[in-house]
This record gives sequence, structure tokens and C-alpha cells, in this order.
Amino acid sequence: MSRNAARTDTRPAVLLSSLRGYRRAWVGADARAALTLLAIAVPEQLATARLAGMPPLTGVYAFVAGSVMFAMLGSSPQLSVGADSTVAPLFAAGVAGLAATGSPRYMQLVAILAVLVGLLVAAVWLLALGWIAEFLSTPIITGFLAGVAIIIVVHQLPDLLGIAAGSGSTVHRFTTIADHLDDTHGWALAIGAGVLGCVVAAERIDRRLPGALIGLVIATGLTAAAHLHEHGLPILGAVTPTAPKFELTGLSLSAVGRLAPLAAIVALVIVTQSAATTRAFADPGTHGSDVGRDLLGVGAGNVLAGFVGAFPVNASPPRTAAVAAASGRTQAAGLGAAAAILLLVPAASLLTDLPPAALAGVLVYVAGRIFRGRELASIARFSRFELALALVTMLAVALIGVVQGIGVAVGLAILDRTRISARPKLHVLGRIPGTTSWVPLGTRDAAAPVPGVLVVLFATALWYANAVNFRAQLRRAVAADPDVRLVVLDAAGMTDIDYTGCRALSVVLDDLARRQIAFGIARAGAHVRENLARGGLLERIGDDNLFAAVDGAVAALSERTRTTQPAAP
Repeated sequence: MSRNAARTDTRPAVLLSSLRGYRRAWVGADARAALTLLAIAVPEQLATARLAGMPPLTGVYAFVAGSVMFAMLGSSPQLSVGADSTVAPLFAAGVAGLAATGSPRYMQLVAILAVLVGLLVAAVWLLALGWIAEFLSTPIITGFLAGVAIIIVVHQLPDLLGIAAGSGSTVHRFTTIADHLDDTHGWALAIGAGVLGCVVAAERIDRRLPGALIGLVIATGLTAAAHLHEHGLPILGAVTPTAPKFELTGLSLSAVGRLAPLAAIVALVIVTQSAATTRAFADPGTHGSDVGRDLLGVGAGNVLAGFVGAFPVNASPPRTAAVAAASGRTQAAGLGAAAAILLLVPAASLLTDLPPAALAGVLVYVAGRIFRGRELASIARFSRFELALALVTMLAVALIGVVQGIGVAVGLAILDRTRISARPKLHVLGRIPGTTSWVPLGTRDAAAPVPGVLVVLFATALWYANAVNFRAQLRRAVAADPDVRLVVLDAAGMTDIDYTGCRALSVVLDDLARRQIAFGIARAGAHVRENLARGGLLERIGDDNLFAAVDGAVAALSERTRTTQPAAP
């Protein structure tokens, strides 16, 4: 089983499947992985909660809900689920259009959204609809992440600079920032830049070092010791430790209807990222990973996160990579980290002197990680159109909105695929001397056409979108050789032919008949034969003009039409 292999099914989930057959020898590795995950998760969840426009502790509860439910229902032994910076700005921007960010109604709607997203993600497992995520191609995902990165940076610049934050669109926020640059607070900028530098340095020295946690601790200690709040540096202020309430308030059909489109987009992104993370870290050893079961676990984590007043959760590639690097063997690592974070909740008052600039530094680093510049360069080298697709997605997400951006990108991608499928190439084949094999001319130096014979390959379905193009290409190929007396269509790749395709082929037969050119088909499948019969073409072509092989068709039809065929050398 390869590293990227993963199963997908909808059988009943086995509770705590990664812990089955647990061995005492795994305790040390899982404990180290739990400590690593704890050091990474604490600052990340706090920062993501701020990015989501939610109270700091909701990030903690989102991580706990995601970790516990995934450990219960998921299959991957290392996958980490919790608050994620990819989807936080996505749903924050969407819900902000329905209620003021940070208001009680905003928090109610975010919790309801989490439950809706969880139900949709779980439904993908139940209905085996994981293929939906495949509509997001790599250029679309790269452009989407780049757009999200721009949103994160623009939203965090006010905290990083210690200036008033704007509202509304990304452009309006950026304009507001530009107008208030003269108000930049030196300490805020220094602390934000310092935390960012600390994270970058730790990443370069050893990825296992908790650079974000170290930076936040130093920033909080410095702020408290130097009384920087008295000098105008913004701080989080009093953070009251509160236990989560298992309830869902403000639920109504109206709220569900208004949140449903946003929930569908968030669920699609979560399915895509979670499936990709599962496949990337599939365990080829004792524990096999199952994409479907992992989606069930992530979906359940979202539902619980909503009921405890938190927000949508997602599989995290960086945290999962950290668990894998620490040699975590099972979900005991995630459970251990979740338990430790809960024990730290009573100490939440220590966050009082934490400057938002410090969290902004962490989030700017996250934005840099998800802006995949090298991937964009690789796409540019491969295809200008696909680069344009990525850039359009990036700009649409950043400037118009996440939901609209993804919709535009998916629509363009589908149109592009339709354009390509409507313009397939008709290949002219030649025979390799000394063999009965026919290949497209130019692919093998020795392949050559047989005089008076035109063999063509149309390696796709013949349907209404490409029927006119097929007819035009075949007409040009026939017209290019005035000595053609026989045309053989290799239908090996023709999986289907619809009514319009049959009409186009009928016109081709009329053209060939007028020029007294014989016609035959080689390697047509049973489905194509059935459609030819329904279209009235099988009787016209004749069963005796359908062959199992190209060379057999050329030999038989050449004999019938007395076409001179040189002996194969």
C-alpha cells in the first residue's frame, strides 16, 4: 500500500479505532507527540479564534471538540482536527454579512454554522460523495489559499500596526490602513515583528520548537513587566475562564436558510483539505486510513464544536505533520493535548496582557505558509490558462468574497474542461513496418501511412459538443490526400456516441459515398455498436465493416476495394 493510498467506505465506524491493540511501547511516542501538539495548538487556536471574530477560549473548545470526536470516529492515527486558519476567514466574512462581528448574534450564527457544516461533511461520508471535492483543481486550491492569505494579512495589519481596524471589503480595509499609517504604534509593530521573527527562526532551527508559544510568552511577559498597556499598546484584556455550554441558541429555519450556502462552501473546503491530509499521512503499516471515516470524524467534531459555542473545525496539515514528526502512533496524542488544554483553561486570566499584535505576528506567518508562491510559479510554467485560473480565484476570493471566488473559479474550470473536451484531436495513424501495429504519425519514426488508406483515431466520446469538430477534422484529413480510397475509424477510445454524434457521422458517410471512398470501423465497443444501431448507422455501415483490429480492417477493406497495399517489410 502506497503512502498516498486510502480507503473510502460507509461502514459503521469503530470507536477509537486507532487505539485498538494499543501497546505500552507506544506511550512515550504518543506523550511526546501530545506535548508537541499542545505547544503548537495553544497559540494557533487563540490566534484562529481572533481571526474568526470569536472569543479566545472558543478556539480552545474548538480544538478539544475536534480532537475528541475525531479520536472517537476517525481512522487516521495522526490527523489533528481543530480551529483552522484556512476556513476561519471564510466563514467569518460570510457571517459578518448577517450580524456584527463579535456580537451575541454573530456567535450564535457561527455555532449554528458549525453544526450545519458538520452535518454536511458527515453526509459526504454517508452518501459516498467525496468525489465532489475533486472539482477543486490544484490551481483553484492554490489560488483560493493565496486569496485567503491576502485576507488574513489585511485583517491582521491593524493589530500588527496598533491602529484602528476598518470594516467591509478587503479593499476598504486596506484603504483604511493606508489612511492611518501615521498612527502606527511602535511597540505593537515591534512585538508583532518580534513574534513573527521568533516563529520563523524556530521553524528554520527545528520545526519541533514551539516558536509561536515562545513568542507569545515573551510578548505577554514584556507587556506586563513594562506596563506597555499604559503606553497605548492594545491588549486582550480580562479573559474570564468559562465552561462551555452544551446548547444551540438562536436556531431557526430562517437562520438555517441564510447560512446554508455558506455552510456548503465551508464544508467543501473542509472535505477537500481533510481528504488531502488523510491521503498525505496515510499509514502504510498497522493502521490503514479511511477517507470516509475521517470525514465522519471531522463532521462530528464540527457538530460538537457548534454545540459548545465554538466554530467550524478542519483537519490541519501542519499540526498533523508535527504529530507525525514526533512519531505519534495513535490518537492518544490528540486526546492528551486536548485534556492538557482543558486543564489550562482556569489559567486563562494569564492572557490578559497578551497583545493582539503578537497574535497578528503568528497569523501573518500562517498566511505566508498558505501562500504557495512556488506552486504558482510551477503552474505558470505548465499553463498560462491555469495560472490565470489561479490568479482569478485569488483576486476573486480576496477582493469579492470567498464564496463568490470559489464559484467563479469552479465555473471557469468546468468551462475549460468543456472547451478541451469539445476540441479533441483527430489522430492520423501509420503502421509500424514489420508489425500489425498502428500508432499516431510522428510518435514513432518508422510509422508510415499506407498509400490510399486513411486511418484515424478519435480517442474520446463523440457527442454534441465535439461532433462538428470531428466532422471538420475528418473532412480536412480526407481532403489532404486526393488518392484516399479507404477510411478506417479506430474507435478504441470512443466510449460513447450520442444522437448528434450519429448525425455528424452520417454526414461523413454521405461525403465519403460521394467520393466513392470505402469506410470501416475498428475496435468499437458494445455500447458504441448499440448506439450506432439505434441511430440507423450500423445497418448503413454494415456488420461486415466492423472489425476487431485496425490492421485487419485495412487488409479486408483494401482487398474488397482492390486498393494496392504494399507488403510489409
